[in-house]
Amino acid sequence: MMPTSAKPLAERDQPVRSLTRLVEADADLLSAQLQALRARAFPPTSQKQLRKFMAGEAAKLIGISDAYLRHLSLEGTIPEAEKNGAGRRLYSLEQIHTIRQQLASTKKGYSPIRADGDDLQVIAVTNFKGGSGKTTTAAHLAQYFALRGYRTLAVDLDPQASLSALFGLQPEFDLEPNETLYGAIRYDEQQVPLASIIRKTYFAGLDMVPGNLELQEFEHDTPRVLAERGRAQDRMFFARVGGALQSVEKNYDIVILDCPPSLGYLTLSALCAARSVLVTIHPQMLDVASMSQFLHMTAGLFDVVERAGGDADYDFFRYVVTRYEPSDGPQSQIVGLLRSLFEERVLTNPLLKSAAISDAGLTKQTLYEVGRENFHRSTYDRAMEAIDNVNSEIEALVKKAWGRAS
Repeated sequence: MMPTSAKPLAERDQPVRSLTRLVEADADLLSAQLQALRARAFPPTSQKQLRKFMAGEAAKLIGISDAYLRHLSLEGTIPEAEKNGAGRRLYSLEQIHTIRQQLASTKKGYSPIRADGDDLQVIAVTNFKGGSGKTTTAAHLAQYFALRGYRTLAVDLDPQASLSALFGLQPEFDLEPNETLYGAIRYDEQQVPLASIIRKTYFAGLDMVPGNLELQEFEHDTPRVLAERGRAQDRMFFARVGGALQSVEKNYDIVILDCPPSLGYLTLSALCAARSVLVTIHPQMLDVASMSQFLHMTAGLFDVVERAGGDADYDFFRYVVTRYEPSDGPQSQIVGLLRSLFEERVLTNPLLKSAAISDAGLTKQTLYEVGRENFHRSTYDRAMEAIDNVNSEIEALVKKAWGRAS
């Protein structure tokens, strides 16, 4: 009988493998495959591009009728539209912005940009638990505001960098050191201005600050700095993100912060920078139970911040129901429970679970980036209506904070 400590000969002949090396090798394999897939989808000589918009879509985004857009086109006072094989007019988002600006020169209502005295609206999208639809919500919200003419900045604060990947970046290949928000909030002499980190995207009117694992350095640096410099410097860490955003606020109307799914120093600094907070909720009991812990922890942390002189005041704080299936009885019960507890703090419109959103994500796109022709029309329309309803509700809250009629 073989001793319990002995191993079969074939097994003993295998080299001993470190778990660290195994995980590292798997990460390298996956990264190489993702790079190859991206190279096929987006060759080095090309960049990800946004689709053109049909005349009806363009008119709706601008806030005019299709007939009036055609009239302006015939007058020759707006950029000339491209025509597809069927003779239909197509407009780029850049052209839509140009038309909106031309109309705003005689009627300011066509331009949504904030007026003097309106605060930069920084919206943190957050949840303690992954899988709640946080990044999907943040990405669609940022693009919604950009489509409607708001000068928008999306900031990826998650070291996993899902938002950056959605915008066509592969964080481990495309970013050098100091090219995430960490570069603008670090404590040493290598800190750089946020303006030098911000990147233009293929989505006109939408800039972004990408993320990668470098962001985790802020979680390591902060406790060391606090220990070295003492309690007199406590407010330094929670003011870092807000201070960086303040340096570029004249360039933007809306900032969307995609927070990491944790309550570390980075999330807390982001929440202190925000004027508004959206907490995404997947209506499952385990997710709701997890959110209870998230809220308890957040309240405790904010209590510390307020006692240290920080600002924990908000224009609005809302819960966003995500990945909702109306036909699912238990989900409907949970949503009903949330509405009874939190009342108007739960957005009226939920973000539905949709095959259209999932299918678009397979090619690193949002629903705003793909055309209706790529899906079953009823599936696309249902998903788009849900997304627009959620985002327009948030837009109304922003306008209210600026003292405007929605």
